[in-house]
This record gives sequence, C-alpha cells and structure tokens, in this order.
Amino acid sequence: MSLAAAYPGITAVVAELGDADLLLPTGCRGWTVADLLLHVTLDAQRALVALHTPAEGPPDVDFVSYWRDFPSGDDADAAAAHGQWVRRAASAFERPSGVVRLWTETAGAAVHAASTADPAAFVSTQGHVLAVPDFVATLVTEAVVHHLDLIVHLRDAAGPSEEAVGVALSTMEGLAGPLPARWSTAEALRKSTGREELTAADRQVLGERAGRFPVLG
Repeated sequence: MSLAAAYPGITAVVAELGDADLLLPTGCRGWTVADLLLHVTLDAQRALVALHTPAEGPPDVDFVSYWRDFPSGDDADAAAAHGQWVRRAASAFERPSGVVRLWTETAGAAVHAASTADPAAFVSTQGHVLAVPDFVATLVTEAVVHHLDLIVHLRDAAGPSEEAVGVALSTMEGLAGPLPARWSTAEALRKSTGREELTAADRQVLGERAGRFPVLG
C-alpha cells in the first residue's frame, strides 16, 4: 500500500477549487474545506517526521489496533480545542487557496517519503511503534475518511481510489468485524465513523456488535 493511492486523490479534488468553494462546509462539523484540508496537512507533516525518524522494533500496534487509542468518545474538550485551533490556523492564511498550496507541497513530499521508506523498518508516532506498511495504512485510512468529508458539498468531485478505500474498509472490519453486505462502500465508512447513524435494521444485523459503533471517530 502506498500513500500514492490516497493523497493525490485529495489533491485532485482541491487543486482547481476557488476560494469560495474552499469555504464550503464539510462532513466535519464546523470545518470548511480549507479547515479540513489543513487538518489533513498536519497528518502529512506527521508522516514526514515519522518516516524520517526510524524507531527500534518490535511494533506495539498494527494498522488496526493503532486506532483503539482513538475511540469515538475521545476527550470532547480536547477535540473542541483542536477544532478551534485548526479554524484559527486556516483563517491566518491570506486566502483559503494558501492551504491548498501547503497541502500540495506537503502531501507530495509525504508520498515520496513513503515510497522510498524501507518496508521492513519501524517508525514511532503518537506514542506507538508501527511497521512502515502499517503506519502508511493508518494514513491512508484517515485520508479516505476525510476525502469523503471534503466532498460532501462538492457534487462533481471524485471520491477516493478503490485501492485506498479497500484499506479503510479493512481497518473498519478489523475494529468491528464483518460489515453488513448490504451497505455500500460509502455507507459502510460513514456508519463506521459516526457520520451516519445506524438504523434499527442495521442494529438487528450487527447484533451485540452494534455497541462498538462508531468504531473510529
């Protein structure tokens, strides 16, 4: 798995957007497209740091168990503080398109770093040690979720690649078990991340596993 399956898709969505479109709302409450793009840029920056800071193994988490430290019921005060910080930081750019330039440069560098990283190596991030392929998979999963958030009000924008979506779905199924076959791909990702509520029929199919949802916030 490569970041090239995920990050360029986001770049393609935002590259041609005007400032007005960059101020449209997204699937993340309170954030515009520019706000959310800055948040994802921070993830790409973290990728660059981690991929250039090798860690001693063995890993303590993989691409699925990594997310168990980030439950949907995470500290609400911390989440609100981060949300406000991102909004202020994004508004500091002279124009929203400044965020696009920063994302494009940073994401491109992160894709290159991931493509040249030793797949047998380990990296450290957010208090965990992961094998490089597992670390990249966590980045792809977050990129897919936020790609879908970005395009909520961009009707003509393309969604994430099939390869990247496959990684995100594998993550959700690793956390929740098999997802209902009747769910579409987008529905599975929205419901697994709390963007869409489970229906009574969903809960009946999932049984006791319904209590695990959303499995990733």
